[in-house]
Amino acid sequence: MNQAQKKTRVVIAGGGTAGWMAAAALTRVLKNKVDVTLVESSEIGTVGVGEATIPTLVFFHKLLKLSEQEFMSETNATYKLGINFENWKDLDHSYLHAFGVTGKDCWAAGFQHFWLRGLKEGLSGDFGDYCLERQAAEANKFAHLPNNGLNYAYHIDATSYAKFLRKLSEKEGLTRIDAKIDNVNLRQQDGFIESLDLDNGQRVEGDFFIDCTGFKGLLIEKAMHTGYEDWSHWLPCDSAVAVQTESTSAPLPYTRCIAHEAGWQWRIPLQHRVGNGMVYCSQYQSDDETIEKLLANVDGKPLNDPRVIHFRTGRRRKQWNRNCLALGLASGFLEPLESTSIHLIQQGIVRFLRMFPEAGVVQEDINEFNRQADFDIEHIRDFIILHYHVTNRTDTPFWRHCRQMDVPDSLRHRIDLFVKTGRIFREGSELFDDSWQQVMIGQGLMPESYHPIVDTMSRDELEALLTQITLQIRRTVEKLPPHEEYLKRFCQ
Repeated sequence: MNQAQKKTRVVIAGGGTAGWMAAAALTRVLKNKVDVTLVESSEIGTVGVGEATIPTLVFFHKLLKLSEQEFMSETNATYKLGINFENWKDLDHSYLHAFGVTGKDCWAAGFQHFWLRGLKEGLSGDFGDYCLERQAAEANKFAHLPNNGLNYAYHIDATSYAKFLRKLSEKEGLTRIDAKIDNVNLRQQDGFIESLDLDNGQRVEGDFFIDCTGFKGLLIEKAMHTGYEDWSHWLPCDSAVAVQTESTSAPLPYTRCIAHEAGWQWRIPLQHRVGNGMVYCSQYQSDDETIEKLLANVDGKPLNDPRVIHFRTGRRRKQWNRNCLALGLASGFLEPLESTSIHLIQQGIVRFLRMFPEAGVVQEDINEFNRQADFDIEHIRDFIILHYHVTNRTDTPFWRHCRQMDVPDSLRHRIDLFVKTGRIFREGSELFDDSWQQVMIGQGLMPESYHPIVDTMSRDELEALLTQITLQIRRTVEKLPPHEEYLKRFCQ
């Protein structure tokens, strides 16, 4: 085989969601350009609690040409239109961060400016009244609409998702080796990874290596000493307890995030069960206390023993280092508050496909990849910190700490800009857009002014605009079937 026909040997270390997403993408998108080997040990468990997603996963599945019906049936998935935040602003207060766009913008100002004037004149309802996805979620309804008219994501069984992707990857010719990694061999001349020694005596050589070994980072950190940037001073939660329970009611089309004394609890409804967990700061609450609190706040009989997971929020200093790419927990960790873990895996994979080093690793690609990866995770980091910092809660030491803690300058600028002017600007390709105003208003931030272009409308024109938006949403929601009914029909 000549050089032009030679396949790039890619070795994926570790399975789980990250490993099998990478395997499926490489084998289905690059096909005969790559020779993919995945090494995982059936004796090593995975975290397997990343069960809530955001709409970008729909795009990823389209890229891989996956059948949504098959995917949902295999993973017992349900549809997700947003996240309901309970007790975050105040005790007994809730708001729903939906995946859609709120209202209608104009070239000069976002919808929040029109809504603010309407609020001042007694014309506006709740901010969420002007978002189709929020109204559908609260009505417990769902359907696929033409032209992606309803933005959605999924709740999935993470373990089943990995199995689903494994099956697809193996059909495309992937080689899976069930073994543990004993040693990572580096080339002396440049520090690139040359091969992996396995506990079955096998040596696996490759041109490029993807580290999906979880928090340990066996390749990216243990072997390559890439370094880690700790963000626990901004995101103090460092532990989680997860447990699965029987379903006791129809699945809601949204995730529930319920703030507690030292963190928050998730409830993720699947077709066959409910995923539950509590994220917390060990400085304020012990593992045993958390297990007790979680089990006292679940519906349905537990299906497994609670599992404790300890973590340190932050990121690897380089996601791509020499001929190694870290994905998932090996690349860093932002807690699951806004369901961004799988999104960051996906972003890393898609970015790698765009810069795939078929002719060899180029330092300029590495630099650009890491620049984009840093941009993505820093903006998501700020968005998650926002939820904790902008709260009225002072009832526990944890929430007092969150209110008083310093935040990144980038986040402080966004908050101050919104409070003073009502303005939000999306920077480059950052993930969240409309979400910023939904969460800031939901958490109680109200701008002191709105854009003057709003005053070019008469009061009657503004009232007509607000009424038209809510009427159109109401009519659409009325036509949607109940979520559970649509789900059963679609997954048959």
